[in-house]
Amino acid sequence: MDITKLTVHELKEKLNNKEITISEITKAYADRIKEKEPDVQAFITTLCDEAITEAKQIEDKVNNKEIEEEYAGIPIGIKDNMCTKGIKTTCASKMLENFVSPYDATVIEKLKEEHIITLGKLNMDEFAMGASTEYSAFKKTRNPWNLNTVPGGSSGGSAAAVAAELVPWALGSDTGGSIRQPAAFCGVVGLKPTYGLISRYGLVAFASSLDQIGPITKDVKDSAILLNIIAGYDKKDTTSEKREKVDYVQALKNDVKGMKIGIPKEYFGEGINKEVKAKLEEAIEKYKELGAIVEECSLDIADYALATYYIIACAEASSNLGRFDGIRYGYRTQNYTNLKEIYKNSRSEAFGEEVKRRIILGTYVLSSGYYDAYYKRAQQVRTLVRQKFDEVFEKYDVLLTPTSPTVAFEIGTKSSNPLEMYLADICTVSLNIAGLPGISIPCGVDSNNMPIGMQLIGQRFGEETILNAAYTYEQAIKFRENHKPEFKGGAC
Repeated sequence: MDITKLTVHELKEKLNNKEITISEITKAYADRIKEKEPDVQAFITTLCDEAITEAKQIEDKVNNKEIEEEYAGIPIGIKDNMCTKGIKTTCASKMLENFVSPYDATVIEKLKEEHIITLGKLNMDEFAMGASTEYSAFKKTRNPWNLNTVPGGSSGGSAAAVAAELVPWALGSDTGGSIRQPAAFCGVVGLKPTYGLISRYGLVAFASSLDQIGPITKDVKDSAILLNIIAGYDKKDTTSEKREKVDYVQALKNDVKGMKIGIPKEYFGEGINKEVKAKLEEAIEKYKELGAIVEECSLDIADYALATYYIIACAEASSNLGRFDGIRYGYRTQNYTNLKEIYKNSRSEAFGEEVKRRIILGTYVLSSGYYDAYYKRAQQVRTLVRQKFDEVFEKYDVLLTPTSPTVAFEIGTKSSNPLEMYLADICTVSLNIAGLPGISIPCGVDSNNMPIGMQLIGQRFGEETILNAAYTYEQAIKFRENHKPEFKGGAC
């Protein structure tokens, strides 16, 4: 039995049946990391030895009935922008290269309450700014389907680690598509929950009104399981919403008969790869076969949603990154003679080019004389985007779009062209602007055996609906049974 090929719910079943042990699971993943991590480069910090020790402790307590949590002993990977007490939290930046958090993020606390074991911190674009994980200060993560291509970003390390079976599941964060787009590129499932469903306390902020933590998993059921664990109100996060507890696994009915699915025509026009479009059209036909009511609709927000997103995101990034000044914590330059030089040189030396670019853009749109023309107007457009989604959801239960207009691209082909890289977010950013949930699931592969992602969008707190829609489709096409990463290509 190859333990690392199993989903979390399959691991749990075998644990219940005494077919495997917690120690065997953790050891299998530690061995897999040792074998494949040199190719994939998904981790910034590995904790394999610590995980093996913890697994034995948890195993003993489970056997003695001191621990009864359902998923105790299951390993996980954590994107390196979530604070972990006593473990480095770098945000893939030289600025925080040696920062060890004194506290845990709320999601980490929830995982620890369940006795879930952390295998390590995963690579990302610096401060979550990027769509390829090429902007990490430490390494370039590679896509296990083809090692010459990017895994997407900014949660590229999380998606690549799940796809390469280095972890059974992982946490990512999504500001404009940073869970869904890498999930699409790596052929796994990525869920961006409704804004406010999961606490952001302890998530190092990129854009506070857009950021959301979510699961990246092998299949939809695992996504629902992890959402059950991490969702919920948190008094430490003022944007967290009080809601009744929902069991998202119970929402997986494997039935979409009568479900109304809207297909926004604007997302299928110019710019979408032909093979991506063809696979999505096949998915649409499959939903019809399964009994869903599928209709074309209009959602004419794509053209201005991207511009709105980058104005708001960069403005908030400029504000949030102001705290990294070389004085309070983080990197401090050795080259200074006065306070002003500490600020200037510390930030110049420690921030990467993409982060600097977004700070400059954000500072510009917030500056006197430009605030009304850019930032204020972007917030007004944001309201219009929300209203447009509300109108469409009066008629439809779910919207179906591409996750990305293309499959994973080769390393180095877009990193020198920021505008082209920003366009990779065209299908995903509107959900963050409106605070809506979205899930990306694989719907096939192209002629080069590269995964293609399909995005399902729901109403606010409509996770149950999109999870069921995704699960029903997943059960019908059985992507994981038919397609596997090839680890082809060589190191770039």
